[in-house]
Amino acid sequence: MNKEVIIKKTASYAKQKLSGEASGHDFWHIYRVWKMAVYLAKKEKADLFVVELAALLHDIADWKFNDNDKEGSILSEKWLQKLKVDQGIINQVCHIIDEISFKGAGVKNKIKSIEGMVVQDADRLDTLGAVGIARTFAYGGYRQREIYNPDKKYKLHKTFSSYKNSQSTSINHFYEKLLLLKDLMNTKTAKKIAQHRHKIMEQYLSEFYQEWEAKK
Repeated sequence: MNKEVIIKKTASYAKQKLSGEASGHDFWHIYRVWKMAVYLAKKEKADLFVVELAALLHDIADWKFNDNDKEGSILSEKWLQKLKVDQGIINQVCHIIDEISFKGAGVKNKIKSIEGMVVQDADRLDTLGAVGIARTFAYGGYRQREIYNPDKKYKLHKTFSSYKNSQSTSINHFYEKLLLLKDLMNTKTAKKIAQHRHKIMEQYLSEFYQEWEAKK
């Protein structure tokens, strides 16, 4: 089976797995990350096959929705073995899936390969800007979080456990994760894109607070 067919089948698999998902982690999130990852991979000269597979599979079983943090890589390995992908490539893809997520402000990033950096950047870019704002509130609604509560202060989590079990507000999520990502991008290409999307979020928050206090 050639690489083009494997990618096509994997895209169909991801679409089927995430059909009807409404927390902001749907197939169209996968689609945007996939397309951005391809763009970054070409700019950064990464292995396109590994990048595409990891981008397409990175959220088929996100830790936020599963008891087993490694469920995504387990399902991905089974899927890629079924397609007879080389085990070395499968190992690279599964490592990216296991380590791609932001797990708290104080948690060290374990991504080392350029392919992993590219996919992680593409995933993080989809958390920023106009789309990122929309996804934040979609996920907040899914988790039954308050939009904002001035009595609840944000927290920079030092451990994955603290971050994973947090019951913060959607606005606090900007400070606990989103506004940190601009400075955590791995590649030069992603850093440039992140600058613009970061500014959009800052502008949004400024407008939000003015409306909250009925100043506009």
